[in-house]
Amino acid sequence: MFRISDFSRLTRVTVKALRHYDRLGLLKPVRVDGQTGYRYYSARQAADVARILALKDLGLSLEHIGDLLSRKTDRASLARLLDAKRVEIESRLEGDRARLRQVEASLRDLESGASLPGPDVVLRESPPLRVAARRAKVAELDDGVEELFETLEADVARAGVRAGGPPILLYHDRDHREEDARVEVCVPVLSDARSAGRSAIRTLPGVPRAACVLYRGSYDQWSGVMQGLLAWLQARRLEPTGPTREVFLQFGTRDPRSHQIPPAFLVDEARDLLTEMQIPVRRRAARARRA
Repeated sequence: MFRISDFSRLTRVTVKALRHYDRLGLLKPVRVDGQTGYRYYSARQAADVARILALKDLGLSLEHIGDLLSRKTDRASLARLLDAKRVEIESRLEGDRARLRQVEASLRDLESGASLPGPDVVLRESPPLRVAARRAKVAELDDGVEELFETLEADVARAGVRAGGPPILLYHDRDHREEDARVEVCVPVLSDARSAGRSAIRTLPGVPRAACVLYRGSYDQWSGVMQGLLAWLQARRLEPTGPTREVFLQFGTRDPRSHQIPPAFLVDEARDLLTEMQIPVRRRAARARRA
C-alpha cells in the first residue's frame, strides 16, 4: 500500500484532489490509520484514478462520474450524458468561432482606418417579453410613431398594466421608409395582463442573437447609426434575420401625467435621449463553390 503522498506521485494527481475524491466518495482509501489519520491506497486504485481523469477530460462533472463509478448510470444514460456534452461543446465552439470572426473583422477595421461603431456593438440575446402593442402603416414615420406610442401608453395606463420597462419600436418593412412605413410600437406590461383597451396584448418573441448599439441624442442620427451597424454586420459575415428594433431607454412624451411611464425613462432635452438599436442576426450562409 502507498501513503497518500506516494500515491499522488504515482498517479500524478495532487494530494488535495485525492482528498476531494475521498470526500465525494469517488475514491476511498484502502485503509485510514486510526491513530495518525494517514490515508493508504493500493496500486490497483491507480486504474480508478485514470478512469476518473478520463471521464473528467470528456467534460463530465464529478457528480456524474460518481454515478458512473457506483453503477448508478447505465449505458443508455451515459450515451445521453455524452450527447448533451457534445452539444454543449459544439455550442461553445460556435461561440468562440463567432468571437474570432469579430476579432478578425475589428482588426480589418483598424487596418483600413474605417470609422465604424465596432467597439460599441454588442451581440446578445433578447428574451421574450409580454407587451401591449399597436401595429399600423403610418403616412409619416416620426409623427405616426409618436402618435401610436401616445395612444398605446394611454391604453396601458387606463388598464393599469404598465410594467417597468422601456418602449420598443419594430420596423416591419424590409427597407427603411420615411413614408407609408409599417411599424409596431410595444410597451412592456405585467405578466398577467389580458387586455389594454384597443391595444393588443402579446408576447414579443425572443431573439437568439441581436447586434445592439446605443446612441445618445437626437433621432436624426438614425441613418448614420444604421449605416455603420450594417457595415459592421457585413464585415463579420452576419445578416439581418428579423425586424429592426429600437429600444427607447430615455425619451420624451407629450403628457407624462396621463401615462404610467417610469420617471427614470423620461427626459426633456434632445441631448439626453438614449436609444438602443437592435438588429436580429444570423451567420450568412456560405455560397456553394462552382465546379
